Amino acid sequence: MPRMNTQTPPVPPQLSNVFPLPITKKEKRRAEDKWTPAVIKLGYTPLPSLLLKAQAKLKLNPIQMNVLIQIIEHWWEADKNPFPSKETIARRMNKSPRQIQRVLTTLEKPGHIKRIERFLGHKAQTSNAYSLDGLVKKLVALEPEFRKATEQNKIRRKKVEAGTAA
Repeated sequence: MPRMNTQTPPVPPQLSNVFPLPITKKEKRRAEDKWTPAVIKLGYTPLPSLLLKAQAKLKLNPIQMNVLIQIIEHWWEADKNPFPSKETIARRMNKSPRQIQRVLTTLEKPGHIKRIERFLGHKAQTSNAYSLDGLVKKLVALEPEFRKATEQNKIRRKKVEAGTAA
């Protein structure tokens, strides 16, 4: 996949006495520099790394994880539950709406999500909203364990680098 050129552009002759500053490490972390501005312009989803790292601990299979990410992609405001339709998720994943419904049930049983019925008008049901409070609580509960493991790995790495590892 071609990535955005992070090299400094050539300097026009009239600015030959101007020296470009090197690109900093922080600038190289920008999403646009990884994915290109055109790709990022279509949107991106903030996703905690802990969700990816804790997938096995949360007992999420790849299909369940994908459905969760599809729901999270619609979670734009912290105080408003996302409400993608089963049809939208199914189309994006090349599955049937019924298959997605079954996966949503498997995510609801352990409390990762909670379906909330929504209605338009008097009795016209529309897509469900999904509360991710259960998933957030589970990640908050797992955070100390993962933080401790990260800190222990950092200490171990420093010992190895210093030549003092046992």
